[in-house]
Amino acid sequence: MPVLKNLKIAMFVGDEYEDLELQYPKYRMREVAAEVVIAGIEEGVKYVGKYGYPQVSDAAVKNLSAVDFDGLIVPGGWMPDKLRRYEEVLKFVRDFEKQEKMIASICHGAWINISADVVKGYRYTSTPGIKDDMTNAGAEWEDAEVVVDRHHISSRRPDDLPQFCRAIIDYLVKQKKTVI
Repeated sequence: MPVLKNLKIAMFVGDEYEDLELQYPKYRMREVAAEVVIAGIEEGVKYVGKYGYPQVSDAAVKNLSAVDFDGLIVPGGWMPDKLRRYEEVLKFVRDFEKQEKMIASICHGAWINISADVVKGYRYTSTPGIKDDMTNAGAEWEDAEVVVDRHHISSRRPDDLPQFCRAIIDYLVKQKKTVI
């Protein structure tokens, strides 16, 4: 049942990522045959999640180009607050925005999108803890399991992962014009 074969998804990783918010979408994307590239500040580094799950990066963000990907997934945890300090991370996100490619974030992941200045004028959800950050950056914040606004997909927390991943798959299927 490969539905996203030949599609390539980037996912951010860094220390203190939210374990489920990276691992669950990674495996869901692989399950539908999408290629997943785990991108950190450095390639081949073992990053440790908030709950101790290790994840080795496949590539360094500075060596990637949004042109080579169909979408970006931004997990939460404390990682986004650290990664948003790197210009190469922000540029990577801005390039997805310029190309109107999928940007999917969950929980605190939207901190990166805020710092990349790509949330203004979009409907979003996130952990309620960054609601003020979202609205101050110009997003219209909603308390919902998942919000899809054009090429932006967002969710609040790990409990929303099934809806989040379903929305990502549905969006990518429509872009590929494939029927599940």
